[in-house]
Amino acid sequence: MIDDYLERHYPFEGCFNFRDIGGYLNQDGKIVKKGLYFRTGRQDRMSDQDLSILSDLKISTQIDLRKPEEVLDQGKGPLEAMGANYINIAVIPEGGSDQLSKLVGDTGISGKRYLGYLEFGPTSWLRLFGILANEDNLPVVLHCTAGKDRTGVSTAFLLSILGVSRDVIEADYLLTNRDTERQADFIESTVGYPDGYDRKSMIAAAGVPKNAMKDFLDGVESKWGSAVEYLEKIGITHEQMDTIRNNFLE
Repeated sequence: MIDDYLERHYPFEGCFNFRDIGGYLNQDGKIVKKGLYFRTGRQDRMSDQDLSILSDLKISTQIDLRKPEEVLDQGKGPLEAMGANYINIAVIPEGGSDQLSKLVGDTGISGKRYLGYLEFGPTSWLRLFGILANEDNLPVVLHCTAGKDRTGVSTAFLLSILGVSRDVIEADYLLTNRDTERQADFIESTVGYPDGYDRKSMIAAAGVPKNAMKDFLDGVESKWGSAVEYLEKIGITHEQMDTIRNNFLE
């Protein structure tokens, strides 16, 4: 489905799951522009070589989806010091992890858990797509801690607006699993695995389940008709969506 992973992926030494969503073909034959939207995990452990490459991307805006306590623990990373505008949009609010567990059970990462993100209200998505509708904010780096769950849902919404097919959206999400071994090796060689983890379980924790994005999008379609219809329902306007398409498609 996606045969250009090595072109879109940036194999940084101290940052994982960093890739460009540009190059995907939408259902009208248009192409998502390259170099405008990078999805990734935390960037606070980057090497000097990483920082040099990151600087060349000329990022205008860092959209950080982590909770404030995660930001305090891990740091913002280097982009703000490079001149990027830093914006924190906590997809999961304070206490939200416990609320998710009560809502969907301790399912681990799943489409059901992703649907639980939507129970926290529309503010995160309204802010996110307001940012992406302003061309002055591009290029952006959008991330959470691992760059797979909150980042995955946000990216699925954007690709839906851009008219990219579900098959490609689900395949893009699964590219996370291409970078898990490097991440596990990095953790082992730096801070060591957390208690109770070995290499195999660390690789599994860094990855995503095969059906999670499919189940999430199925759930959205069942309740709202489509991802785009959900976004319209919460208040993202047709004008904003058209502007986002103009910004990101060629």
